[in-house]
Amino acid sequence: MEKKGLGKKVAKVRRFNHFYTKQINFLDKGLQKSPFSLAEARIINEIAKRETATASELGEELGLDTGYLSRVLQGFERRGLIEKTDSPTDARQRLLRLTGDGQKEFVNLNQVSHNQIEQILQDLTTIEQNRLINAMLTIESLLSEKTQDENHFLLRLPQAGDFGWVVQANSSLLAQENGWNEQYEALVAQTVADYLNNFNPQKDCCWIAEKNGENVGAVFLVKKSETIAQLRLLFVEPKSRGLGIGKRLVHECTRFAKKVGFKKITLWTSDTFTTARSLFEKEGYKLIKTEKNNNFGKDLIIETWDLRL
Repeated sequence: MEKKGLGKKVAKVRRFNHFYTKQINFLDKGLQKSPFSLAEARIINEIAKRETATASELGEELGLDTGYLSRVLQGFERRGLIEKTDSPTDARQRLLRLTGDGQKEFVNLNQVSHNQIEQILQDLTTIEQNRLINAMLTIESLLSEKTQDENHFLLRLPQAGDFGWVVQANSSLLAQENGWNEQYEALVAQTVADYLNNFNPQKDCCWIAEKNGENVGAVFLVKKSETIAQLRLLFVEPKSRGLGIGKRLVHECTRFAKKVGFKKITLWTSDTFTTARSLFEKEGYKLIKTEKNNNFGKDLIIETWDLRL
């Protein structure tokens, strides 16, 4: 027997569901110029969220038929978008991750989605945009499990606007937390400019950490010599620390450097960055030398760390 008063409410929920489905179909049309369906795009996005994923995890998270998912993953592998490795803990499982080409496709899909949603929002006033976002957050909060997605984040290649964000966010963070002056901001800006002007996709890479659609961290790996790479500008926003983002960023640098043939990664940091120093040590870096210096308006002890690959 229907509970009293729920009849009209059920009808309103169904009406909203019908309306929202039409909106999803509209967003799906944005993918028509890409080689991926909406379901395939969701699979790529879900793999990008994880350091490694398994087919069973993807199927459970996305609610996809096992046979369909298997065919999609086989197609991705043939096209060089994903790579599979044996699980060290379960011989029955294969671990999936995006290749460099897969990351590029993810960036393209992410940009398409961004543009589509931007098109919707730009027709609304700022007040209307805020009302819409708050309503979405309310729905998500009420209907989702309390712990769902709290620790989810993804690493992706940079897209439009990311490099400017790195300069602003990185230099602002170090100014607030360490009191570093504008000399550091100039260094960050120059580092990013050098990366863009000298970019070699076979030897250089940058990763952006994203959580709930917001940039929360980044790292660069750049060629220093034919055999040596340099890790630069690693940072994670305070509100997203403790989720393993820094560890993932550092490990991605190691994985990429090994893959492209570097023999060593080097970096410099300050002895005040205890969390970063711990990450480097756990990744296998060794402290090579220290020197006193006056940089960025502070008396610092600068450390050089190396990782043999």
